[in-house]
Amino acid sequence: MSFGERVRRVLDERGPLCVGIDPHVPLLREWGLEASAAGVREFGLRVVEAAAPSAGIVKPQVSFFEPYGSAGFAALEEVVAAARAAGLLVIADAKRGDIGTTMDAYADAWLTPGAPLEADALTVNPFLGTGTLAHAFDLAHAHGKGVFVLAATSNPDAETSQRARLQDGSTVSAHIVDEVSAVNAARTPAGEWGSLGFVIGGTVDWADAGLTPFSPPAPILGPGFGHQGADIADLARFGAAAPQVIASESRSLLGAGPDHLAKTITHRAQEYRSARG
Repeated sequence: MSFGERVRRVLDERGPLCVGIDPHVPLLREWGLEASAAGVREFGLRVVEAAAPSAGIVKPQVSFFEPYGSAGFAALEEVVAAARAAGLLVIADAKRGDIGTTMDAYADAWLTPGAPLEADALTVNPFLGTGTLAHAFDLAHAHGKGVFVLAATSNPDAETSQRARLQDGSTVSAHIVDEVSAVNAARTPAGEWGSLGFVIGGTVDWADAGLTPFSPPAPILGPGFGHQGADIADLARFGAAAPQVIASESRSLLGAGPDHLAKTITHRAQEYRSARG
């Protein structure tokens, strides 16, 4: 089954909640854990255990494991493997982007079956040109993986580059969506979802970003829900694409602490399922 169809099934069965795994230092302290490789490992495994009964997707933020060097990456490997073994889809939030063989190596690291860091999908940065992502797209197509391409993020600093207008009047965000959708269209059977998705923030105004509905349908990773200000009602911002949204929440859930996390995730997941219908 393609990644696009796997996401479609998870959203139908478990709803759109994606639980972020973000073991930043203040949160580790709140949880009574050390800021160390052992601490982020314990944190990540607890989140996986709490999420598995009611959520369908988790998103480890790679940057929070990197400060601990090789031990931090070993911890991340364990967390990703545990999540996938529990039946969760894992989106590695690494936002990789580069040119030539460098980007190819990033794609190999995260999307190759059997690789130590193998995830189900990877976030990537297209601002060196979507052509630089070709190998990642090819790997995703070959191995049932997914790629989420940054298109219209919710951080205010992004507006200068992402809302810039090209000669044809389209925004950079819209141009990225069009280019990646063309790749999806060439590889996606009729009636199915594409496996190359987009990162579009939950607080983004689609008209302001120059975005319009795209075809074929593809998963949308929507950061910005919860602590960053977007709520379930903001799924309406996505219009007809709302059923394709993966609503990512991190601090709003993780702040409940290890003793109450599972209950918080269960409650929030049910709220999303009810809203989605």
